[in-house]
Amino acid sequence: MDSSPETCAREILETVPLVMRAIRSEMRHHRAPSLSVTEFRALVFLDRRAGASLVELADHLGLAPATVSRMIDGMVASRFVLRRSSPQDRRRITLALTAAGRDTLERARLLAQAQFAGLASTLQVGQRLELTRALQALKALFAEPTEVNA
Repeated sequence: MDSSPETCAREILETVPLVMRAIRSEMRHHRAPSLSVTEFRALVFLDRRAGASLVELADHLGLAPATVSRMIDGMVASRFVLRRSSPQDRRRITLALTAAGRDTLERARLLAQAQFAGLASTLQVGQRLELTRALQALKALFAEPTEVNA
């Protein structure tokens, strides 16, 4: 098997989108029915970036800040998200998950994880070990410095 950096890069580019599509599909399948897919994506982002600004969330979602602001209004009313003015800059709005938002997200993650564990169970023990090591190496390559041990 060719182990050149170019072959590795090609495999990453071909494989990661397939994995991400499966993850998104499973997570969306298990989201709370009251949440839109965009709202669910906001929960995922805020779980990783507690205290993110409304503008950061809008940038992540690829939507206008005014659109995201209206969406967040509904998520605050549903008690999934907290919205606060930053103590350092009152013009900056910070967002964080509530316990209900975190529970909703965790429930979807656990159900998706169970689905992927079922898929992994079809592999031989050695294949699972090899895959786990490869995924840990991939995580180390792409994680932000504060995420490596997460």
